[in-house]
Amino acid sequence: QLQLVESGGGLVQPGGSLRLSCAASGFTLNNYAIGWFRQAPGKEREGVSCISSSGSGTNYAAFVKGRFTISRDNAKNTVYLQMNSLKPEDTAVYYCAAATARKLINLCAFVEGGVDYWGKGTLVTVSS
Repeated sequence: QLQLVESGGGLVQPGGSLRLSCAASGFTLNNYAIGWFRQAPGKEREGVSCISSSGSGTNYAAFVKGRFTISRDNAKNTVYLQMNSLKPEDTAVYYCAAATARKLINLCAFVEGGVDYWGKGTLVTVSS
């Protein structure tokens, strides 16, 4: 079964940090660009960050730039999202998405149409 599984979400105080993981099973992530998206309650899903299949290229939404860092370990078939200086407005379900490498431009423009696989999401709650 081909799937992406996110983990690492939870409750954190404002200013705190979390690291999300996106692990693939049933396929290798080496040939896929990976994106992180999020959906806050009552809002549409939005793009957060993306990384190329090699890890050499990344992109961030303006509202997380300087606070979040995306990385990948292809040997572990896993992509990470390090989230620092978290704010209450970062509260959302975070999803990872995989798209074949040739779709990198669209994925990093946070266009969802070309995504090949979606995870089920992990909830991040930032609250005191």
